[in-house]
Amino acid sequence: MNEQRTDILGMLAEGKITAKEAERLIAALERDQPPAASSPDARPKGKAKYLRLMVDTLDETGEPGRINVRVPLQLLRAGVQLAALIPPQALDRANAKLNDSGVPFDLTRLKPEQLQALVEHLDEMTLEVDQPDAKVRVFCE
Repeated sequence: MNEQRTDILGMLAEGKITAKEAERLIAALERDQPPAASSPDARPKGKAKYLRLMVDTLDETGEPGRINVRVPLQLLRAGVQLAALIPPQALDRANAKLNDSGVPFDLTRLKPEQLQALVEHLDEMTLEVDQPDAKVRVFCE
């Protein structure tokens, strides 16, 4: 228990404030303080520096396989900003090639503010994998 909460409860016990006032003060303290980390991997929102992709699976022979990719978010942000400098004709060709390869992605619609929104929502992301023995994690750290 933190010191401020203890002080509020002490004032309540001494009769200096009412229970309702103590409740309001404690609620105000909770709003002002960041939430406690629920796990060792937890981090405050907005402090992420890397996008992490981890895959653990078994290959055809039953041998364990692992993919562990860590990409600096600054690199992703720079890439999004550089995409704005690409001529529209080149973007059209790149989009066509991506579409031909089975990746329906429109580079002209990629904006820096969308990248930030993606980073903020990665903690809530869930992936489904066709292999029952595979584990996939995508998160920011």
